[in-house]
Amino acid sequence: MIEPSMSSDREISAFIRATFRSVWALELLCYLRKHRDRPLLPDEIVVGLRASDLVVQQSIDALLAAGLVAVDSTGAVGYRPANEDLDRAACAAEALYARSPDAVRRLIVAAANSDITKFADSFRLRKD
Repeated sequence: MIEPSMSSDREISAFIRATFRSVWALELLCYLRKHRDRPLLPDEIVVGLRASDLVVQQSIDALLAAGLVAVDSTGAVGYRPANEDLDRAACAAEALYARSPDAVRRLIVAAANSDITKFADSFRLRKD
């Protein structure tokens, strides 16, 4: 998939648009990568990110669905990508976010707005 040293910003951007529905999910990914030595309970994440329970849970669910995290029997969350390609893609996304945070935020917001626009357009009555 994506290797940070060889991937283009375009490939990384595509991964970010496809994977993250909110900036919070990317923030959570970065936080879990920094604390990969042990799984963290959602309450710890709420405090660490200064986020709400709802935002953290939605972000955990999104990262779980993307195959980037695992949740153990206690409910603790750890960075556990399903394969090396996802690990490299996550690393590249984090690096791009560190280098160009505003550009990455715009990517995520544009992708989310695109989905909303498509949904709204599906209900629009058009003249033929």
